[in-house]
Amino acid sequence: MQIKKTYAFAFWCACIIALFTGLVLFVANYFIRGPFEVTIVLASSFFTFIVSFFTIQWRVEKFIYSRIKKIYDEVSLFDVNELKKSTITTNMEQLSEGVKRFAEEKQFEITSLNEREIYRREFLGNVSHELKTPLFTVQGYLLTLIDGAINDTVIRKKYLNRAVKGVDRLVSIVKDLDMISRLETNEMGLNLEQFNIVELIQEVFDLLEMKAKTRGITLRFNKKYDAPVLVIGDLEKIEQVLTNLIVNSLKYGRVGGSTIISVESHGQQKILVKVIDDGEGIKKLHLSRLFERFYRVDQSRSREQGGSGLGLSIVKHIIEAHDETILVKSEFGEGSEFSFTLKKVK
Repeated sequence: MQIKKTYAFAFWCACIIALFTGLVLFVANYFIRGPFEVTIVLASSFFTFIVSFFTIQWRVEKFIYSRIKKIYDEVSLFDVNELKKSTITTNMEQLSEGVKRFAEEKQFEITSLNEREIYRREFLGNVSHELKTPLFTVQGYLLTLIDGAINDTVIRKKYLNRAVKGVDRLVSIVKDLDMISRLETNEMGLNLEQFNIVELIQEVFDLLEMKAKTRGITLRFNKKYDAPVLVIGDLEKIEQVLTNLIVNSLKYGRVGGSTIISVESHGQQKILVKVIDDGEGIKKLHLSRLFERFYRVDQSRSREQGGSGLGLSIVKHIIEAHDETILVKSEFGEGSEFSFTLKKVK
């Protein structure tokens, strides 16, 4: 039977000791010139091998374990409780691989924590910036009115209207943040029901018709849908998903262009809804971060267009709350395609 690799060190050491013991007995017998007992020599060598093997194996394992444990104790990144004595063997190659894997896991954790810290700092900075702009705007108009401009009827009305817009923007940001927080903690339950996704899309088209006309963008289906397409989901939240995606296509779509919606089968159990525009598109470096809170591809233009900067993040959270998938494909200069899946009614 092949000796396990983990005991190779103890095996060969024991062999050497047993061989040396046999040679010593043979030489001693030769000089003493007594009766040569082969059986005694072999038995002694075998006994020496067994004792040496287990003694060496035990001592080496204990030595390695004590040294590795000391390393775990001294290195703050290592948790000694995660070290199992049964994993310590005399196979140094395997032991090295184990320590290497442990170090890689810890390095991954460190990297993840660093990324989270960077994301946290960026998020706090973005929240601060998004709230600061409308707050200072409202404050500026109100202070101007307090300083005497309130006596001018025209200026008073204009500044109060602008202050109201700033407050509305603040309310929008806070409401969107609250919704994301509730979606992340599963506090916002889903009211699942069957509905016609084509009919819902048409209702969103009607709601955004005036907004589309201001940019000369046509909202249309990719084809005529004579029969209803029934899906399962939270109607109000899916309406918000469609609204956010279509509003985005109007903001960044080509003036005089079009936004096309398609509804198609995606396997036997899913429906895939696509929102396609012919706007400026998105560079590849932005695609991976597109659904982050407050992430903006074009900072200056995004703020000119308005919005809380949370639209796509809300879309992602709603779709994931349905256990569905959202995807984005875009070529810079050629437009974008956002798509998401929904469960099909059989």
